Amino acid sequence: MSGIVEGRVVIVTGAARGIGRGHALEFARQGAKVVVNDLGAEVDGSGSSTGPAGEVVDRIRADGGEAIANGDDVSDFEGAKRLIESAVETFGDLHVLVNNAGILRDRMLVNMTAEEWDDVIRVHLRGTFAPLRHAGAYWRARSKAGEPVDAAIINTTSSSGIYGNAGQGNYGAAKAGVAGLTVIAARELGRYGVTVNAVAPAALTRMTEGLTRWQADGPQDFDPRAADNIAPLVVWLGSDQARGITGRVFNVRGGVISVAEGWRAGPGADKGARWDPAELGDIIPGLVEKAAPNVMPDGRTPEN
Repeated sequence: MSGIVEGRVVIVTGAARGIGRGHALEFARQGAKVVVNDLGAEVDGSGSSTGPAGEVVDRIRADGGEAIANGDDVSDFEGAKRLIESAVETFGDLHVLVNNAGILRDRMLVNMTAEEWDDVIRVHLRGTFAPLRHAGAYWRARSKAGEPVDAAIINTTSSSGIYGNAGQGNYGAAKAGVAGLTVIAARELGRYGVTVNAVAPAALTRMTEGLTRWQADGPQDFDPRAADNIAPLVVWLGSDQARGITGRVFNVRGGVISVAEGWRAGPGADKGARWDPAELGDIIPGLVEKAAPNVMPDGRTPEN
């Protein structure tokens, strides 16, 4: 039986380990030709190696699939361009881009350095924008040339970005930016035949292994913490079955999938004229009282 992405050409960034590795392997199992992009860096972004990406490629080929490794830095504008070009030059086309690469430099805001801020924003936010920009330009050119385009972008955001988590100001800000970019890109690229969605994954990886909530609960047949649990949704979003879905952010952990509902206008007041600051003491507290409370870091609404 052929897979749901049979013959599609897919780029997965940060694909050598963890969640990205799961994406690459599942896309290959489902029939895609995969570009495995990874610098092979440490969790904090230091160092690099082509070894881990090559190992994923070897695994895919051993299972009968097609794949190549790519070591370009996706946060480098020209590097991201080379990444897109490598897919097209090797496999003749590009159908799916999965932006997954990331690093962590967790720190409370009062202790965070400018370098720790810049590094995380660069890898996550610029590292999503740059491949997206070059892939989008490729698909726009094809569309304007009258060629059919059936393409998908799947970005990676985080509960830290869409719900907030102390100690991750840089990471959360970057991931909130990715969620916002996803909605905007969906509106811009839809006319060219491109869907754009994002996932907020929760899994045990090198980036989360130190968190208490990810410690083992004992042996079990199904491990909801496993990194490869995220791949089925991402692969589905990259298939033609997902053509009607765009501009959405999905939470996924283990076997649980939910739609993240974004910012929306809540209770309001209209004076019909310019407010005097002194008047707002009688207005704003009432609006906040009527508004839904901010959710907790896991996306749940606080209990009263």
